[in-house]
Amino acid sequence: MRRRILLLSVGMTTIVLVAFAVPLILLLRSTAAEESKEKARYRAESVAYYLGDKDKDKTADDIDAFIRGIAADGPGRISVRLPDGTTLGDGPPGGVAAPKPSPTAYDDDHKGPPKIGEANYRHVNGGLAVEIDVNTRNGPASVCLYLTDDELYAGLTPRVLILVAAGLLVLLLSILGAELVSRRLARPLEETASTAERLAAGDMEARAPTTGPTEVAKVGAALNLLADRIDEVIAVERESVADLSHRLRTPLTALRLQVEALPDRERAEELNTQVTSLERTLTAVISAARRPQREGRVPQCDAVQVTRERAAFWEPLFEDQGRELTLDLLTPPALVRSAAEDLAAALDALVENVVAHTPDGTPARITMVRIETAIRITIADEGPGIPLGAGERGRSDRGSSGLGLDIARRYAEATGGHLTIHRNEVVLTLATP
Repeated sequence: MRRRILLLSVGMTTIVLVAFAVPLILLLRSTAAEESKEKARYRAESVAYYLGDKDKDKTADDIDAFIRGIAADGPGRISVRLPDGTTLGDGPPGGVAAPKPSPTAYDDDHKGPPKIGEANYRHVNGGLAVEIDVNTRNGPASVCLYLTDDELYAGLTPRVLILVAAGLLVLLLSILGAELVSRRLARPLEETASTAERLAAGDMEARAPTTGPTEVAKVGAALNLLADRIDEVIAVERESVADLSHRLRTPLTALRLQVEALPDRERAEELNTQVTSLERTLTAVISAARRPQREGRVPQCDAVQVTRERAAFWEPLFEDQGRELTLDLLTPPALVRSAAEDLAAALDALVENVVAHTPDGTPARITMVRIETAIRITIADEGPGIPLGAGERGRSDRGSSGLGLDIARRYAEATGGHLTIHRNEVVLTLATP
């Protein structure tokens, strides 16, 4: 989102800068040309006033020297056409125009200022010629100062560079401003999205920030209210399940007493076994309902510690059967998103599956590796192998119902992981907090 805001800001700023820069560059171009024309006119008039000075007689060499001095002071090629048709100086490409007749007769008493005409501008071979007529002692003369296009717009480049630098500065400031605005707008939205993902993953303690722009703060507050409501609903539901389970204990106890009072002892023992299984199921339901109050909405445990404890539990049986149990675990802690007793139950089911369906003396190995955001636990043996479909309840071909593998699979999926069954190994992949 921040990138989109930055791109939008840069794009809009660029459009605005171009919209202002194009006419401004045209204006600067026109201004530079006017300034060059004005300077050229002033220099041409200086030559014209020199030619029209009636107090001094000037030879062609004097005029040529004066032209060269004026030409050295600035750009342009200066030429003069004298009344007799002689051209002095450096004329423009194609020559200069013939001198115009002076509108004012020559003053025989040699009094008054020189008579010069208006500046005339015309384009000549890709440049601009400034022409001025002047009356001299010997008749009308003409002065021409020629500027190429480069000389005419000589002052444009530095002004355009300044304009470009100012535009880049404005663009940079707009990027900085957009970065600040995008952070102020996007950061609360990103945190709110992260909160929603945590809530979806089961972390009911996650809460969104209520800072930033008003609209974003309202979204965060609404999400927090929704999370509170979900938390309340889950708590009420679990409490209801626990209460219902407790209520079933009384009729279950009465049923056990009635079973024990049956005269047929063999039948009574069979029914008592079923009642005991039902009682254990109720106890598990109550424990599962009460667990979030003890462990939080997203429990976690150290998979290394739990695995070592379960290996120690099974070690005496492995020794009695002549088996070797090898552990290759990570350096603790290796936290997974699971309650310790749930992981222990899943490991017991998988290890029991090895003990029950492999011959005595068959070695087993438990390995643990870390893969990105998960912990992978592998229980492998060197037995005859697990048949296809053994992971589904009631479909095992090794003399069991497949309940152990099904329990482990359901546990892994409930914690955000998965169970993979291979020929001689079962891989339990658990998500990390």
